[in-house]
Amino acid sequence: MKRLIPQHIYTLTPYQSARRIGLIGRTYLNANESPWIKTVKYKHNNLNRYPDFQPHKLLEKYSKYSCVRKENILITRGADEGIEILIRAFCIPKHDKIMFFPPTYDMYAVNADIFNIKKIIIPILSNFQLDLINIKKNICNVKLIYICNPNNPTGNFFLRKDIISILEFIPRNTLLVIDEAYIEYSLDNSFIYELNKYTNLIILRTLSKAFGLASLRCGFVLSNIYIINILKKVLAPYPIATPVSDIAVQSLKSDNIKYVQKNILNILHNKEFLIKKLNCLSCIKNIFPSKTNFILIQFFQSKDIFQYFISHGIIVRDQSHKLGLKNCLRISIGTMDECQDLIAVLYMFEGKKL
Repeated sequence: MKRLIPQHIYTLTPYQSARRIGLIGRTYLNANESPWIKTVKYKHNNLNRYPDFQPHKLLEKYSKYSCVRKENILITRGADEGIEILIRAFCIPKHDKIMFFPPTYDMYAVNADIFNIKKIIIPILSNFQLDLINIKKNICNVKLIYICNPNNPTGNFFLRKDIISILEFIPRNTLLVIDEAYIEYSLDNSFIYELNKYTNLIILRTLSKAFGLASLRCGFVLSNIYIINILKKVLAPYPIATPVSDIAVQSLKSDNIKYVQKNILNILHNKEFLIKKLNCLSCIKNIFPSKTNFILIQFFQSKDIFQYFISHGIIVRDQSHKLGLKNCLRISIGTMDECQDLIAVLYMFEGKKL
């Protein structure tokens, strides 16, 4: 059986998603999901028919929401499919290169390994900003550059001027992909309005985070019409299931967008409250600034804290194995009750009273 498997697949380490890791608890703050349950419901019974290749109503709704023309949008199964399909469409195995900047979202590296694409890895600087000098030195023959902005797991935005600088110095046949999975928490920092200026710019979006539809698997690739049409050539024939499309359309109606915006404000309020309480704890070395629905915290002994959380039913994400993130845990911002629960457990760890 081993002879059937290509060597690069045999040695592949798959992405360890929150669900794949499989930790069980009562409070889940490990996957940057929205803590609120959606109220939209699927209402049709036409599941005997194949879905549209690119559902027209969903294109219209997301076009209106994003201020991007329909012909510049491709609907995908989450932003993850957007990451994967770009490599599949534009990269030749064993020949082409992609570039990314750890610590960052692991699926850029995993997809490169799946398709046997060379990886140019430029770690971010100690201040969590891009290393422009080494990016420029290593840009030769790079086909795709992935920038997670705001970055996961650090939670910060990269300097806008630095990303513009990259767009200016890279060749036109190098594509810059900005993953804006968390952009709803700070929409003013989007690069959406740069799409008309740079033909090699691609933006990834999702309904998984702020829209609270992680289970739906619905994302979008935004770019010029030429790139979108190339991607359509390699996209699966029926990528968006009818129930997915129907629920996504409902979620993009004006009333639900207002509901999402209200939830975003609640998350930002809860984050401010949580950080204020965490700053009183001696087990914490540093709380990194965040523009997202999660915070990255450096503890003095993260392994002890991580296990203590698990023993009290709270599941967070261990990032201590990642480059430059020793003793770091990533914690999603939950409801106020979940934030207070987390604080209470940490106060117990320190033997303090609230």
